[in-house]
Amino acid sequence: MSLASLVNLNLNKTRDMKIAQIVCVFPPYPGGIGNVAYYFSKVLDRLSHQVTVLTPDYKINKFFKNTKLENIELGNVDVLKLKSILTYGKGVFLPQLFLYLKNFDIIHLHYPFFGTAEIVWLYKLLHPKTKLIIHYHMDVVNLPLLAKILSFPSKLIRTLLLKSADKITCASLDYIKNSDIANFYQNHKDKFYEIPFGIDIEEFKIKNKKEEKDKKNILFVGTLDKAHYFKGLEYLLNAVSKLQDIDFQLLIIGNGDRREHYENLAKKLNIKDKVVFVGFVDNKKLVRYYNLADVFVFPSIDKSEAFGMVLLEAMACGIPVIASNIPGVRSVFKDKEQGYLVEPRNIKDLSSKLNKILSNKKIRLEMSIKARKLVERKYSLKTVKKRLNKIYENLLD
Repeated sequence: MSLASLVNLNLNKTRDMKIAQIVCVFPPYPGGIGNVAYYFSKVLDRLSHQVTVLTPDYKINKFFKNTKLENIELGNVDVLKLKSILTYGKGVFLPQLFLYLKNFDIIHLHYPFFGTAEIVWLYKLLHPKTKLIIHYHMDVVNLPLLAKILSFPSKLIRTLLLKSADKITCASLDYIKNSDIANFYQNHKDKFYEIPFGIDIEEFKIKNKKEEKDKKNILFVGTLDKAHYFKGLEYLLNAVSKLQDIDFQLLIIGNGDRREHYENLAKKLNIKDKVVFVGFVDNKKLVRYYNLADVFVFPSIDKSEAFGMVLLEAMACGIPVIASNIPGVRSVFKDKEQGYLVEPRNIKDLSSKLNKILSNKKIRLEMSIKARKLVERKYSLKTVKKRLNKIYENLLD
């Protein structure tokens, strides 16, 4: 066989595979898990695979009405929305998924997905030749009683599901080593592959040279609903209320059923006039807000947060960041280089780090340059493409 034939054979091994991305949420429904599935799908599409996203058919409520699916570039990716038999929170029972899975060479499950992960496990059990990749996003903590009961079947078979996977990917091994599956990881390290999330660095970039101004903009991006209690916005509100001798404005991007609660807290802290609740915005507007910001804050409080796509978006736009020192998140950037790590729930620490960045132009400029360089080097879609392609290639060996 000629060298050209060998090359073509190797290329054909990874092209035109039929891949199912199974995920509990997908844009326009906001959330990190859905955004990761979106970016993975874009990357796999660019690798010439046939990608289909299978996700529940959520009714987009009033809080999400300004996010339009038409504004999302999907390329040749198909999105198939399945109607649920039973739904509670993001736990969804989709028994019809079993029939759809026969059409794919590779199943890429984004975990957790209570009510549906069990169906994937059963399908893999009965069809062992079908390749299964599981992306482990995060542990689920502090569930209400009913949710704990409904999630019990999924947790019961979790180890069996992970064992059945051909490969397990994650954004951060630091998170996995401190997660609920840490013991499983120690016994099955060969299954795990770290793939830090990636973003489009041509979309998220520095748009204009920042002008020094008296009023400093602090930016927060996150969903303001009960399911995202762990975003820690109340701690940020308390922290900015303690800033002295700094003229600031806190811009809050996001919406949800807890917005009124946060608005009332801002009033109680006497910072109502310094806090702007913007609501949801599309990516084009979001890039503008990143470029307006002097610092981006990510004050999450527990293991429900495992990485932080918005940290990458902010850094890509040359924004210094402040983030909680928790597993996974703390591995996204280097403390004192692109920003600062703070202890979760520590209002005094957060306020102190905000004051340090906002009062020192030199620190902001140095961190801004390093932030953009880090994203270009480590978190571009090009880098993710190489890592994903290698994993898919190995599946066929």
